[in-house]
Amino acid sequence: MRHFGHIAPEVRKRLFFREPCAFTPDSPGRLLSVALGATLYSPATRPRLADDVLKQAARGVVSMVLCLEDSIDDADVGPGEENLVRQITALDALPDADPPLLFIRVRVPEQIPDLVRRLGPAVRLLSGFVLPKFTEERGIPFLEALATTEAESGRRLFAMPVLESPELLYRESRVETLEGISRAIDKYRDRVLALRLGVTDFCSSYGLRRGPDMTAYDVQIVASVIADVVNMLGRADGTGFTVTGPVWEYFRVQERMFKPLLRQSPFLEVQAAELREKLIEHAMDGLLREISLDHANGLLGKTCIHPSHVLPVHALSVVSHEEFTDAQDILRPERGGGGVLRSAYTNKMNEVKPHRAWAERTLLRAEVFGVANQDIGFVELLAAGLPA
Repeated sequence: MRHFGHIAPEVRKRLFFREPCAFTPDSPGRLLSVALGATLYSPATRPRLADDVLKQAARGVVSMVLCLEDSIDDADVGPGEENLVRQITALDALPDADPPLLFIRVRVPEQIPDLVRRLGPAVRLLSGFVLPKFTEERGIPFLEALATTEAESGRRLFAMPVLESPELLYRESRVETLEGISRAIDKYRDRVLALRLGVTDFCSSYGLRRGPDMTAYDVQIVASVIADVVNMLGRADGTGFTVTGPVWEYFRVQERMFKPLLRQSPFLEVQAAELREKLIEHAMDGLLREISLDHANGLLGKTCIHPSHVLPVHALSVVSHEEFTDAQDILRPERGGGGVLRSAYTNKMNEVKPHRAWAERTLLRAEVFGVANQDIGFVELLAAGLPA
């Protein structure tokens, strides 16, 4: 699989200076953590789940979570497990099936070995588990169950803890909770693929819900948690983990209070005014702004609950030709001693030592999402990836 692999090769050639690399569920964890992109959630109870998975893969989705937790009723957990096992087994029986990276969101640790046992050979399609409401106390049993199940099944399985507990939100317990989470995930570092933020749960603790005109960063109590999570768990010194962006809840807006957030000029330049109107109609202008703020705050990838959110996440994850050029210049071997240089685009200063970590992260993102041609922006990437 590869990002933008669903569009025609000749279109990719026009869009990309360097095309996204191919990867598989067996690729190194460091690469996969960046490659997750827009992770699409789906209730495990969907009767045509296997068909849904393949349909979304054909539209560019590369990671999915099949959910047995908050997205389904408590009474549906048993039927949901049965349906999930049946559907993944059906996928495994298809000779030409090429599903995305698949993860199961469980409720309790005991579900991990039980589901792997019930899947049998079809476990080869599973990349891991999403662990809800993760703290040190609640998370260790999940990680222990994962490690034991992995050893018994012979299948590499990753964990994606969800940081969403009230203890993490409350000021008086936040640092202690983050320190505990850090201890837990560091012990199982090789198995923790990424950390996911449960912003909806954060908001619920205070009876809040952000509107389509607001990003997560406009809700100050949520923004403060994101900052502290990145501060303690997302460092670029080798101790950090990939932290993914929060879910965007909206996919159509009936009425808006504020002006749209998308400027007209990038769309007019490529005769895509109709695309701009469509994005605004479906609340994508707010989503695009939040994705940009995710990147600015050290997050990569995003939890998605609607297929229309996937392409914006991927389009804005593509590395621009300017970013790529700057990163390459900063990391040239002859720059090992540091110093300052003018960018090749002659519009900024590149300071080698302070910008090195950014450059390394940028080149890894470039490998996974590709590098856009010099004259290609996010509008062209969005337009090219839309269904015909």
